[in-house]
Amino acid sequence: MSTNDNAGITDVPPVGSVDLSRVHLIGIGGAGMSGVAKILLDRGSVVSGSDVKDSRPVRVLEAAGAKVAVGHAAENLRLTGQLPTVVVTSFAAIPEDNPELVAAAENNVPVIRRSDLLAELLEGYQQVLIAGTHGKTSTTSMTVAAMQTAGLDPSFAIGGQLNKAGTNAHHGTGHAFVAEADESDASLLRYSPDVAVVTNIEPDHLDYFKTREAYFQVFDDFARRVTPTGFLVVCVNDAHAAALGERALVAGVSVLGYGTTEALAAHPKIPVGIEVVGHTPHESGSHVSVRLHIDANGKPVNTPPSGEYNLVIPGEHMVLNSAAALLTGVLTNGGPADLARGLAEFSGVRRRFEYRGTVETGDYRGTRVYDDYAHHPTEVTAVLTAARQTVEAEGAGARVVACFQPHLYSRTIEFAGEFAQALSLADAVVVLDIYGAREQPVEGVDSRIIADKIDPESTEVAFEPDFSAAPETVRSLVRGGDLVLTMGAGTVTLLAEEILSVLAGPEQ
Repeated sequence: MSTNDNAGITDVPPVGSVDLSRVHLIGIGGAGMSGVAKILLDRGSVVSGSDVKDSRPVRVLEAAGAKVAVGHAAENLRLTGQLPTVVVTSFAAIPEDNPELVAAAENNVPVIRRSDLLAELLEGYQQVLIAGTHGKTSTTSMTVAAMQTAGLDPSFAIGGQLNKAGTNAHHGTGHAFVAEADESDASLLRYSPDVAVVTNIEPDHLDYFKTREAYFQVFDDFARRVTPTGFLVVCVNDAHAAALGERALVAGVSVLGYGTTEALAAHPKIPVGIEVVGHTPHESGSHVSVRLHIDANGKPVNTPPSGEYNLVIPGEHMVLNSAAALLTGVLTNGGPADLARGLAEFSGVRRRFEYRGTVETGDYRGTRVYDDYAHHPTEVTAVLTAARQTVEAEGAGARVVACFQPHLYSRTIEFAGEFAQALSLADAVVVLDIYGAREQPVEGVDSRIIADKIDPESTEVAFEPDFSAAPETVRSLVRGGDLVLTMGAGTVTLLAEEILSVLAGPEQ
């Protein structure tokens, strides 16, 4: 695979050949970069980097010994007093004319992507890679939490921050390394997983892949990178993931399926790893019953043992993610009972149905605010379904109010109808304008292409192009005791605290 999509990026070096003695990371404060920087520091590398702004992750890295500059400049490559042995960049976030990339080329310093660096860090460990269009961060986080409780102390790199551990990466003492495998730029093909989990597959990132077929193909290529003694673990509740598993079996890959009893029965060719026998939503999550069909070596057992645990994170999608985590933990030699206990103690990850607070007094007393990263119609559907199950389990007549910020013009245009259908699961919704991120605005396109497709007879809807006015717009739709969700991959997360403040204050 070539990485020459960005000017200045060196051809992919063989794993094990990169000199990691002095590493400079551009965009070091980002969720992915800060994690690998922590691991490099723990392994004894000299670490430097830069970011466009100061942040908590930057300060944490500085306290651990990294040299970090705010702002990008050629001289940042000498923050440690000498040139780095390698520069690490991100395909999507860092433009090719970045002065540090230019300076690296002028000084013949190799430039690699984060995925290339992660491949280096994974070398020598049992590699556990979690992939899929949706649910990577949650499933990776659950896997790590379960394995930690089982005493395995895995190394890990996660795209979000574990609530309990308070970190997104760790250099562990155990034999396994758990990480997300990002498909957005095909970088997951850098890894050679011993356990590869695919949660689901649904066309996305078509700005990169161009066609649905190319997007599906990258998962087939990933499956073929599973080691000869390893396993591909697929969710059979997702039709495309199940189809991937069936194709991988034909290609000679060892496959294990996870999912509900009905879904597993519908895909008899796929060997069963773990079966979700049932789950019952309640006001604080779900009660889950599972049956484990394999041992630590992935071999079928004659009498599959049953187990139960409570999840504090609601939603059927989280139930399935937890089953994947338990199965993965078993394949890394974790005890099933200890793994299940870890899942029961799992308190979530930032921006995945993250509880942000409850209004304690006034007209909106009892209203709870949550925040979620959902930015694809399937994710929005899953989160709003979970929210509705939560309020229905309480039986108090509360409603679900969503404040949604679309992410990327290309995704909004591609899925406008699907977003409208997903948001219709809320009782009321405020649609903010599009967060363009790396994309330039498209003339004549704004979030009204979503809002106008939502049926006002079933869902109260407001298009709010003024970000600063959003909390008041949300307040106008809320009743006391409602569940409010801020959703999206952009700046909408900043509104959760403001919404709480507006609801707690005197009515305007």
